This record gives sequence, C-alpha cells and structure tokens, in this order.
Amino acid sequence: MIDYLAANLWAMWLALSVVLLIVELCSGGFFIMCFSVGAVCSAIVAPFAGIYVQLGVFILISALSVVMVRPLALKYLHRHDDVRVSNADAIIGRTGTVSQVIPVGGYGRVALDGDDWKACSSDTEELPAGTMVKIIDRESVIVKVTKLK
Repeated sequence: MIDYLAANLWAMWLALSVVLLIVELCSGGFFIMCFSVGAVCSAIVAPFAGIYVQLGVFILISALSVVMVRPLALKYLHRHDDVRVSNADAIIGRTGTVSQVIPVGGYGRVALDGDDWKACSSDTEELPAGTMVKIIDRESVIVKVTKLK
C-alpha cells in the first residue's frame, strides 16, 4: 500500500487540493485557496521529483499565492464595502415591473429577474400592471416600490 501511495503522490496532492477548495467554499476568505494552488503545483512536479522537492514547491507556491494572488482576489471579488448586501437585500434600488395591480394602501405583485414579489406602493395612486417601479425597501418578503418618473 505504501509503495502505491509513494508511486502516486500526484493523486494525493490533487485530493488535498480538492479538499482545500471545499473548505475554502465554507470560509470565503481566499486564504485556504492559496494552499490548494500549492497542492496543484506539487501534483504537477510529483512525477519528476522527490517528496522533499514536492513539499518545497507546496510551501513556496502557497506562500507566493498568499502574498500575490490573495490580495488581487480580495480586491476584485470583495470590494471592501463596509456593508455588503446579499440575498434579498440586493434587490433594493433595482427596477421591476408591476405584474398585478398595486392599489393605494394595498398589495400587488412586482416581477424582477424572474421572481414575483408581493409589493406595496409608497405612491398615492394605484399602479396598474406593466408600470415600471423602483424597489425602495424590503420588509420580509414584501417590497416597497415607487413609480419611476
């Protein structure tokens, strides 16, 4: 068994890389991903070099990734916003179309990106179907809209 593992260390490095990528999906900090990159590079050199060279490549590439790749990934994928909107809050400020009449003081429906939201209006007039509206707030699954001028 040990002979098989020693002859196929590249497979162990690739398995480690996959495990590290799965762990990275849970953290989202782009730190563990750097070690996954190091493991892939070690898998590439595994057929041609001994275990100490593979470990050296893993450590070197992982360190370089942390120093060089991680800051770029954070810069472009996390925009350093103080508050990152996600999930349903991301629809605030977007434009939708009334799909069911929204009466004054009542509820109707607004279509946005293939979803249909229960909506109320901040306007003092009824909003007929087909009216373009802007989503200004969200309370649970009900969005508050205003008619686009």
